Amino acid sequence: RREVSFCEAIYQGEKVVEGVKAIRVSSLDEVEEAWKEGSLAVMVDPECSSLNKFRPDTLIDAIMAKKNLGTKKDMAELVIGLGPGFTAGVDVDAVVETKRGHNLGRVIWKGSAEPDTGIPGPVMGYTEERVIRAPCSGTFKPVKKIGDMVSQGEVVAFVDGAPVKARISGVIRGLLREGLYVTEGFKCGDIDPRGIKEYCYTISDKARAVGGGVLEAILGFFLR
Repeated sequence: RREVSFCEAIYQGEKVVEGVKAIRVSSLDEVEEAWKEGSLAVMVDPECSSLNKFRPDTLIDAIMAKKNLGTKKDMAELVIGLGPGFTAGVDVDAVVETKRGHNLGRVIWKGSAEPDTGIPGPVMGYTEERVIRAPCSGTFKPVKKIGDMVSQGEVVAFVDGAPVKARISGVIRGLLREGLYVTEGFKCGDIDPRGIKEYCYTISDKARAVGGGVLEAILGFFLR
């Protein structure tokens, strides 16, 4: 979902999502400059080495790895984990449910989110069929782009010459960047069978629910 992700600022220098601009930065000074102009700051820091410099009140693990890759409660006054892989009260303070359904966006103060099923949420009855997967390992080369309409069986991309075909008809809502190395079965994108192009450029209901859960956790913790 690159068109609604601030991570695109890493490649483009900046990214605007629904009127909010994010800028790639590399230092604390640049972060403060971005804030002064009303923008979000995006920094590449896989080791989280800047944590001691920033000393945030709240840290949110939104890596979505389905497991904890090293996040601890002592990293900030409030530490929130999104989805499965975290236990509220153990390695994080709160967990926000990310699985579609009755509990989507729910804040969990004790316990864990529902386990990962590996099956995408249904859209018009389609689940796994929506996903664009690599047929083999190799370099990903798209021939379509996000926002394009495709028909079932149409070629969307190639992986080292092997065609990647759409399994359903609809609009391409998510797609990897060209040149990335993928393994067989790797998720390379998704197709929205509703076929509404505008959905490719606006935040989804799921993302809004999860974001709302994060805000609820922050307010509930600091205003208690």
